[in-house]
This record gives sequence, C-alpha cells and structure tokens, in this order.
Amino acid sequence: MARRGGTMSEEMKIELAKELGFYDTVQREGWGGITTRQAGNMVKRAIEIAERALVQQGTDRS
Repeated sequence: MARRGGTMSEEMKIELAKELGFYDTVQREGWGGITTRQAGNMVKRAIEIAERALVQQGTDRS
C-alpha cells in the first residue's frame, strides 16, 4: 500500500517528537522507526494543539 503525503509540517512533527520523547528514534531511524502508538500520540497531540488554537481564535474575536 502506498503512503500518502501528510499535511503536518516537518517542523511540527519534529517538535511533537521532541515533546513526546522519541525524537532520538526519528534521528536514528527516520519516521519509519517510530511505533504506531507513537504516531498516534503525535496525531492526538496535534489535534489538541489545533483545537486550542481554534478556541483561542474564537475568544479573540469576542
């Protein structure tokens, strides 16, 4: 199965990997070296950040 290009920027992925504690694995093995759980945690954290940004935008407009 072919992989699709993601919509998350490389910079965002790196920051999340650092925050979640597996950036060393990414440096050694590339993104293919992380576990499914780690990838899922990255997505979950990215969603949390995006949701907070949307809430903040909503309160800024009020």
